[in-house]
Amino acid sequence: MPTAIAVTSPDLVLPPTDHQTPTAALLPPPDVQPLDAALADMQVLVEQHGYVVVLYPASIPAAHERRLYTVRSLMESDRIALLRLDLPPLGVAVLVRQLRQLSICDFSAGIVASAARLLSHYIYAGALLTTVTKLDRVPVSLKTHAKSWVPGAQFGVVATPTPQLIKIGAGELAGPDFGTQMIVGKGQWPSDWVTETLAPAWRVQGIQETALPADSPRWWGTPKMIEFSAFLPDISILYQLVSSVRREKCCWCGIELIGDRCGFCSAPLAPHEAPTRAAGALSHGTPMRHGT
Repeated sequence: MPTAIAVTSPDLVLPPTDHQTPTAALLPPPDVQPLDAALADMQVLVEQHGYVVVLYPASIPAAHERRLYTVRSLMESDRIALLRLDLPPLGVAVLVRQLRQLSICDFSAGIVASAARLLSHYIYAGALLTTVTKLDRVPVSLKTHAKSWVPGAQFGVVATPTPQLIKIGAGELAGPDFGTQMIVGKGQWPSDWVTETLAPAWRVQGIQETALPADSPRWWGTPKMIEFSAFLPDISILYQLVSSVRREKCCWCGIELIGDRCGFCSAPLAPHEAPTRAAGALSHGTPMRHGT
């Protein structure tokens, strides 16, 4: 059975890109599901899949995050990875789908879990906003705050992998230098800037639309917004990218990993074991070796 991927909200589960991609399990908040039911559900997941990788946004309520750790602690299990992500909601959903794709490949659970940190660097997650007065996820200058009060002002923002902020008409957002597709959550604000201007400038190879995640307005500080994420869509590219990184054994729990930190116990590699990262893992759409 593939490693189970679990999420904390149903809108983090995007439609699969093919018939083989499995769905993700849902772990509801404590005000929706009592603790005994949460424990029973997790036990089933562990028994059926062997390992569970839970991905959740850093913006979820503290009570929901505590529930995840409580369940893992009570089960006394080392087979549950809890991955807290700083990506915007739609970016989290994209990463969740990528790990769902990888979960059916010949990767161990440790590789799947630690791949989340690697792949998050190749998700260009941002939004088109009408105001940045309440935006606290990306640095905003006082001058830009002042511009936000001008009627009709619009702002293009990229939160990851590198924060960017421009006023529409007064600059451009730097995009990926490798082939991507884009997913767009439009919400209720009509604008074609993302699909008609940004997507062509970034040379995206396809555009998908989806419902705006429920937490997006709170994350971006305004309901008048359109969220977008450019990402690597091809499972063969994802597979090659993950495979190109040297595999290690966690010195604490013994599970297999890539990168410099275990996805299950969060233990870092010892300094002499830490892999050296290349300047970039993709060039013109072709993965390069990410470690030695």
